[in-house]
Amino acid sequence: MENQKGFKNLLDKSITTREVIFLLAVVLCLSPLISPPIALLMGLIIAQFIGHPYLHLNHKATHILLQVSVVGLGFGMNVTSALKAGKEGILFTIVSIIGTLVIGFFMGKFLKIEKKTSYLISAGTAICGGSAIAAISPVIKAEEKQISVALGTIFILNSAALFLFPFIGHQLNLSQSQFGMWCAIAIHDTSSVVGAASKYGPQALEIATTVKLARALWIIPVAFLSTFIFKNKESKIKIPYFIGLFVLAMIANTYIPFVQQYNHYLTNIAKAGLTLTLFLIGCGLNRKTISSVGFKPLIQGVILWVIIATAALWAVTTLTN
Repeated sequence: MENQKGFKNLLDKSITTREVIFLLAVVLCLSPLISPPIALLMGLIIAQFIGHPYLHLNHKATHILLQVSVVGLGFGMNVTSALKAGKEGILFTIVSIIGTLVIGFFMGKFLKIEKKTSYLISAGTAICGGSAIAAISPVIKAEEKQISVALGTIFILNSAALFLFPFIGHQLNLSQSQFGMWCAIAIHDTSSVVGAASKYGPQALEIATTVKLARALWIIPVAFLSTFIFKNKESKIKIPYFIGLFVLAMIANTYIPFVQQYNHYLTNIAKAGLTLTLFLIGCGLNRKTISSVGFKPLIQGVILWVIIATAALWAVTTLTN
């Protein structure tokens, strides 16, 4: 115990020590040596034992880095195959989003979770994790505590998904197409979806990214619905513009030969950016964030996640090749 206190005092006295460790980890994450799950694990270790030296900038940095990286992935995709994947995933998307929101509503009532917190957890599970929570929270005028509990719940489950999903996929011998569809529907955040799918294979990555971003567009109608549920018609709805840039990048890669010559470099940079995003998400999951979640919201998040993951797995194995 005394050794741990001494180590912590050393870090507190010398901020540069903390910064050097953090920056070395960042450099490692940008190299091909570190996979997305390992990057997340490194971030979690730093959060628990060393501390994030730039924690106040973390949320904004992950938000921007994720969007830029997703646009970069568009340079590695083809419009025809993306449209096919999007078409196959649309029915799953509609049914799973409506089902998750409805089940989440009744679970929140049953567990007696504060209404806005329960709604944010349900919306984050239904659409695209932290991005949905960030977009919907100002619309319903959620308080900081409600937002942090919902984000904490989603990020904890995202961390588990990054390790569990590829393992389950291999155990069940899912094809790349099936796995890509499954993780796009059942994993909350785009960063974790891409991390899990890229580990599974290139076709899984293409399908997962396309279906997930098509799913993210549902932020707009759900945000409009939220204004009526919470009777707050004055709030502005944030439209995820980066999805439009992703589509433009995909079109450029399909039809412009010059872009095709360099798409390999652009997608490698994008994948490195997503690995770094997962590292930063891990760095943000410190003890304070985890303890702020509470037992009931985590139970709601876990049950909703198990339901959507199981239903999506049944759907992709039964209804697709």
